[in-house]
Amino acid sequence: MYSNEQRATSNSPLINGVYLLSFSLFFFLLFSLIPIHVFAGSLDSPAAVTNSGSAMYNLESVYNRLDTGAAGGKRTTTFSEPASGPGATGRTLDQVMAKTPVVDDSNGASVSEVLSGKTYWGLRNGEWGLHTGSLATQTLSSANDTVTSGNYVGTNLSTVDTDLSATNIKSGVTIFGFTGTASAPGVFKTGQTTCYDPTGATTNTIPCANTGQDGDLQKGIAHASPRFSDNSDGTVTDNSTGLIWLKNANCFGQKSFATALTDANTLANGACGLSDSSSAGNWRLPNVKELQSLIDFQKINPALPTGHPFASVQSSWYWSSTTSVNFPDDAWIVFLFSGN
Repeated sequence: MYSNEQRATSNSPLINGVYLLSFSLFFFLLFSLIPIHVFAGSLDSPAAVTNSGSAMYNLESVYNRLDTGAAGGKRTTTFSEPASGPGATGRTLDQVMAKTPVVDDSNGASVSEVLSGKTYWGLRNGEWGLHTGSLATQTLSSANDTVTSGNYVGTNLSTVDTDLSATNIKSGVTIFGFTGTASAPGVFKTGQTTCYDPTGATTNTIPCANTGQDGDLQKGIAHASPRFSDNSDGTVTDNSTGLIWLKNANCFGQKSFATALTDANTLANGACGLSDSSSAGNWRLPNVKELQSLIDFQKINPALPTGHPFASVQSSWYWSSTTSVNFPDDAWIVFLFSGN
């Protein structure tokens, strides 16, 4: 039999055990009371089961939205217990995940690559999710050959530039779907339409029929109509050859060949009535063929086409830039009185 003191001593381990157990329970409760953040949606129903607002999308609806874009649907009536358990028709989370898009920095479109105002789902890092494109719509222009980056509405290039036609393209050459029908460039008509007695018995004109003269056959390419365009800046364009001429045909007066070359090479805007923004080096003396292209052999004094816009034309000699092989320090000239 033990005394109370003895029992107390013998029970000390038990007391100690109780103390240790209490200490352990204290820590357990303490840690249990510390709030822990858990990322989860609300576990509460959106509404009472008797309310159709309690309906939510199921996994099948989410899967179909990702797979086909289907709108999906919710229950529109109050909830009622099903008669039996669900069959094996639901989708797994792995199946749903397999339908979700993934990051694609190589082939995913960027905002600048999608037409302005159009929405799309971005797949690139930094542009993930729903975005609106910014790619501008551009318009082709016949005024220049620059094609600005952007979107272009389908059109016919011949509508953009009416010069794009088969008749303006060399025969056999195809450009943007147009196969050319134009003949190779040839020699222009001389302008002569009359004929003369080849024996010299008379200087009067004779009927051209069957003479074989130029006035009879009138071979060559017809000149443009109108032949010339006055550009209102001191220049004249020959619409047959595309050459641009100084309108003032006597700006420099009579000059030596060497001086004529220098004057032409240094001609610029502000001189000789020019307001065309040209600079020194843009102008030159024409070669003899170019100078002769102005001549109308049906005209005299000067031998230029009717209605030409040139001013101060001299029925005299005009220098070309074509030097003479026989006289290397000289050059070919054209006599504008008769066209020789």
